[in-house]
Amino acid sequence: MVDREKLKLMTDEAIASEMVKTMDIRCFEELYNRYEKLVFNKCLSFTKSKAVAQDITHDIFLKLFVSIGKFQGKSKFSTWLYSLSYNHCVNYVNRDRDAKMMRHAVDTDELLNLQNPEDDFEIQSMEVERLKSALEKIDPEEKMILLLKYQDDASIGDLEALYEIGTSAVKMRLSRAKSKLLKVYKTIEI
Repeated sequence: MVDREKLKLMTDEAIASEMVKTMDIRCFEELYNRYEKLVFNKCLSFTKSKAVAQDITHDIFLKLFVSIGKFQGKSKFSTWLYSLSYNHCVNYVNRDRDAKMMRHAVDTDELLNLQNPEDDFEIQSMEVERLKSALEKIDPEEKMILLLKYQDDASIGDLEALYEIGTSAVKMRLSRAKSKLLKVYKTIEI
C-alpha cells in the first residue's frame, strides 16, 4: 500500500501504474480527488443537469476503476480520462433519445479560447452559436478530436498516443475535421 502523503507527490501516470499493479483503493481515491470536478464539469456540459451529471461522473469513475489496466501510459492520464469521459457522455446522450435537446448543451465556448494564436484563425473567429450548431452536425469522432485539440489543448503527441496512430494520420484527421466543421459552419444561419 502506498502512503497517502506519497500519493499526493506522485504523477497521475505513476498513480495509475501503481493502481494497475496493486489495485490499492488509495490510488483510486487520489485520482478521484484530482479529477472529480473536471469530469463532473464535462458531464454537466452535456446534460445541464447537476443530478444527471453527478450520476454520470460516478459511472465514469466506476468505469475507470474497472478499466484502469487499459491505460498504457502512451498519453497523459488526463487525456486518457478525458477520452473515457467524453465517450461515456456521448454514449449516454445517444442511448437516451429523450436527451436530444441536451446535445446542444456541449460546452464549446472554450473552443474559441485557443492557447496557440497561430492555430486556425478561422476557427477562432467563429460565432459561438453557429459553432455549437456546426459541431452538433459533424461526426462525433471529428468533434472529439477537435475538442481534444482546441478545448483541452491536447498536443499532436497526445493525440498520437490516444488514437495509436502516427503524426501524419493525426494531422490528416484534424485537417479533415476542421474542413468539415468549416464547411458545415458556413451553411448555418442563426
